[in-house]
Amino acid sequence: MHNKLTKELAVCGYNAARAVGEHHPETINRLFLREDRMKDFSRVCKGLAERKRPYKICDEEELERICKSNHHQGVVAMIEEPEILPAAPEDIDAWAAGKTGLVLHSVGNDLNLGAIVRAAAFFEIAFIVINEEDGEAHLSTAAYRAAEGGMEHVSFRRVRSTANFLRALSREVVTVGAEVRARLRLRDLGGIVRDARSGAGVAVVLGNEETGLPGDVRNNCRALVRIPGSGHIESLNVAQAAALFLHELFER
Repeated sequence: MHNKLTKELAVCGYNAARAVGEHHPETINRLFLREDRMKDFSRVCKGLAERKRPYKICDEEELERICKSNHHQGVVAMIEEPEILPAAPEDIDAWAAGKTGLVLHSVGNDLNLGAIVRAAAFFEIAFIVINEEDGEAHLSTAAYRAAEGGMEHVSFRRVRSTANFLRALSREVVTVGAEVRARLRLRDLGGIVRDARSGAGVAVVLGNEETGLPGDVRNNCRALVRIPGSGHIESLNVAQAAALFLHELFER
């Protein structure tokens, strides 16, 4: 839930709110919580009091009204609305130094994005790039909740054209696109990375789970890889696919 007047975003759910409180407490403007959550958020409340920012004990009904969801798990943090900066050449230079990341093109919706972020944080992914023209997936209340605290561990950047960005990125980083009809399989991913120069960064490129990656995006990836399956259905959910790719890279 966005508050356009105050430029705030509601972060609800115990793990999501606690992660914000532990890693970026300065972004919390207001906190609403059940009395039984006070012990776990006492440090956050103390920090808010020192900054002269409010916190309030609430019942279930009031918490649901504040975040427009019944999935609050007893706590709602109103944070400054996240700003995603445009990807810059210096970002590519930093990622090229052995970092692993994701490039997302029209991933579908906020819950998918949140689930991808959860996997990214679990496997220690450094960056996620999203297309600013994506009309569905945003850093929303639902995305934060689905990420289960992962938002505090991943750096986001945005691009206007995924294909143009990949053209520049692929000169410095090993870019691997997920493609259901690719010749190479997921088990080949380690070989693709080893064949690149030593210490190179890696970026997995994922598209919409219904339409996949458009041609201009595929053509600007260094390699295309598929996840083999039974063939009973064509593909996995994009968040599931992300987790498999990231696990493979984590284990290499």
